[in-house]
Amino acid sequence: MTVALMWEARAVEGRGDELLAWVRAQELPAAPVRRETLRAPQDRVLVITWWDAEYGAELPELPEPDMELVTRTVHRWRFEALGD
Repeated sequence: MTVALMWEARAVEGRGDELLAWVRAQELPAAPVRRETLRAPQDRVLVITWWDAEYGAELPELPEPDMELVTRTVHRWRFEALGD
């Protein structure tokens, strides 16, 4: 089974590049099958990691950045790949 973890944060206005650099510097204790980093307007950064694991497996996740860098706590979601 493939599980995708999504991590999304919104940087304080004007600090999107700093948040993006912070995210790219974060290493996970185990390597996912795939990791993708995306950005969007309003200084949003999204990271999706794919894992070969059961839906409820304990998986490493990116931490919370310092609150001075973001406008709110990180949003996190977990999805199961359906293969279609």
